[in-house]
Amino acid sequence: MTQNWSVGIEGMTCASCVTRVEKALRRAPGVTGANVNLATETAAVEASADVTPAALLGAVEAAVSDAGYQVAEQSFELAVGGMTCASCAGRVEKALRNVPGVIEASVNLATERAAVRGVRGVVDVAMLTTAVEKAGYEASVVSDPAQVHASEQGPAWWPVAVAAVLSLPLLLPMLVEPFGVHVMPPPWVQWLLATPVQFWLGARFYRAGYKAVRAGSGNMDLLVALGTSAAYGLSLYEWWRAPAGGMPHLYFEAAAVVITLVLLGKWLEARAKRRTVEAIRALAALRPETARVLRDPHGAASEVSVPLAQVSVGDWVVVRAGERVPVDGVIREGASQLDESLLTGEPLPIDKADGDKVVGGSINGAGTLRVETTAVGSDTALARIIRMVEDAQAGKAPIQRAVDRVAAVFVPVVVLIAIATVIGGWLLGIGLEAALLNAVAVLVIACPCALGLATPAAIMVGTGAAARQGILIKDAEALELAHRVNVVAFDKTGTLTEGKPRLVAYLPAEGATAERLLQWAAAVQSGSSHPLAKAVMTAVEEAGQTSAVPVASDIAALPGRGMRATIRIASETGVQRQHVLQLGNARLLDEVGVSQGSLAQEAARLAGEGRTVSWLMETGGEQTGEPAGARLLGLLAFGDTLKASARSAIDRLHALGVRCVMVTGDNAGSARAVAQALGLDEVYADVLPEHKAEVITQLKRDGAVVAMVGDGINDAPALAAADVGIAMGSGTDVAMQTAGITLMRGDPLRVADAIDVSRRTWSKIRQNLFWAFAYNVVGIPLAALGLLSPVIAGAAMALSSVSVVSNALLLRRWRPADQGGGA
Repeated sequence: MTQNWSVGIEGMTCASCVTRVEKALRRAPGVTGANVNLATETAAVEASADVTPAALLGAVEAAVSDAGYQVAEQSFELAVGGMTCASCAGRVEKALRNVPGVIEASVNLATERAAVRGVRGVVDVAMLTTAVEKAGYEASVVSDPAQVHASEQGPAWWPVAVAAVLSLPLLLPMLVEPFGVHVMPPPWVQWLLATPVQFWLGARFYRAGYKAVRAGSGNMDLLVALGTSAAYGLSLYEWWRAPAGGMPHLYFEAAAVVITLVLLGKWLEARAKRRTVEAIRALAALRPETARVLRDPHGAASEVSVPLAQVSVGDWVVVRAGERVPVDGVIREGASQLDESLLTGEPLPIDKADGDKVVGGSINGAGTLRVETTAVGSDTALARIIRMVEDAQAGKAPIQRAVDRVAAVFVPVVVLIAIATVIGGWLLGIGLEAALLNAVAVLVIACPCALGLATPAAIMVGTGAAARQGILIKDAEALELAHRVNVVAFDKTGTLTEGKPRLVAYLPAEGATAERLLQWAAAVQSGSSHPLAKAVMTAVEEAGQTSAVPVASDIAALPGRGMRATIRIASETGVQRQHVLQLGNARLLDEVGVSQGSLAQEAARLAGEGRTVSWLMETGGEQTGEPAGARLLGLLAFGDTLKASARSAIDRLHALGVRCVMVTGDNAGSARAVAQALGLDEVYADVLPEHKAEVITQLKRDGAVVAMVGDGINDAPALAAADVGIAMGSGTDVAMQTAGITLMRGDPLRVADAIDVSRRTWSKIRQNLFWAFAYNVVGIPLAALGLLSPVIAGAAMALSSVSVVSNALLLRRWRPADQGGGA
């Protein structure tokens, strides 16, 4: 007998890779055969039946890694039903992690979701759902990021109402008895009222408790079932042994009222939890069901209304006034104002015209637009935002792992305390009946629910509130780190400045002309999309010299220094001469070995004014085979406007006790001018892109928690090196993928808001954990000592988780400081 697996492999590029992986796998312990398919990037592995799946997978992963490749991973998301407390979440996690091939599993009690990462080809949905079902719960795969959460299905109210109607006749006599009024119904009436509550409406506790015991664990349902069954059973015993016609002291009311209160608490909790996912619902609601597609937009165009799923990239979509834009795209005809507030947090409509990008979900103003589709489905910005918010809400903060360890042993410890309460009460002579009631109170008041909800509820509401303001937090870990940030490092261009510099001066060197300087600089920059390159091209257009710009070839970027290109110019005699040009910063000038000459004083003055200075030089050429020496052609000075909110952003960060630093590749003079205007604490200038990460590492050496704010590809290493990377949404996708937090508006003021919302969220987490632990630490001893009746204990338990979620919901009131923020 053998076992056969199909394992995904990443990193293979050719037949030799296949051979190397096959050889490595065949040498792995327990593997009897292996065949690798390059086209499907999978390995068919055959192994002896006596090797355990875990050992085999470990051997396969090690073999593939040693060969220089890696086992491919796949992510799954499951909706899990039937969980009631932190112990349930822990048991589902354990069941999922025991599935062969699962690398990591995280279960969130508040969202009722499980995020699973496993080996592609080894793990499938059926294996995961089966494992969850064997643990005693329900599971289904989540395929659409906008799919409704299980907790969003409105909780049923009727069981609470029926239980209350049946329990009220038992509760009222207890309330009036202290006033000398004795109206308790006869035993048979109490029994008739309590039995449906116990075994019909309370059946859910028995079912869930049984599944927990069968899985070798315990949960809140088990505690409620044990406690109420003890009170119900004690009542039957007292009724049975009472003399005929006597009125024994029964506890049917305790069992019935406790179940009613717990049902009420779970109903309130479900309603409160439903409100924690409002951010996801609001974002999902932005997506229209249909789109008006323009068929043959360049000919006799006709509009056809089709389901959104049938729209393809390249289709032209018509968006009329007041409608939501259904896709991401580029405006090809028309102009209007678009409301993107629910996506970016920007309160004012934004002017859009031909050639501008639009985002699906935004609301069109007064004009009709024709939009060419650039992204649909899961590739749209809206889908990515929903996915990011869901990932953050489904993840666990590091502190939650410590809470999970407590929750894992919580129920067994409570059962032991209840047993000790019975034995201790009997030994102390208070009577078995009183001791048993105290034990019932212990079982009923213990609440692992509050522990399980304390962290995820706050994270869900906090990330949702942030998302509504255009602050996307990637995961719970980024949220936990952000609240401790005490140093923020900013990139300059596009982050603190508008990122749209303009050419303010171009000064030729001796022997050159201003016209040639501008035209040749434009030739070098013609192959670049850098903001400085765009400024040069704009200046050429404004000067009416576009037609005089030479055609450049061999254009190459010089990272951290500038650009290089080659042009050919015909001389007066008609001979073509080749010129190798380089345009860049002072560092490039020094590398080439060219002096600034008579322009040095002007360059210093411009740099002192905060201008970015670039130098154009000729570094080689040929004319009938003779090389041309390197020479300076002139300088170009660029000015960039500070963002309107940049100064306010720095002031707010200072008010939060955060030190502000700038890390830029610009010259020291330009950097100092910006730092002085904004009140920055420290400046690192002339920093190459690859060295920005080193500066971040240096800032972290003294134990500081550092956030890096940037928007470009060159900022990605620094964003990754920081404790928290914060990317401007107006920047590149690479920056946003690397960062832990993305600011959709590209407004530096939102950096302080991101830190503020993380601190407020963390404060709620601390408050929730304190009350959850304090509640159990205080309540359980009081119940064991007989100072709490089972009914009071049941009410306290029912309200504990509700109070935790309600406290977290206060974060929904959070707003940025410029909108009268607070929580």
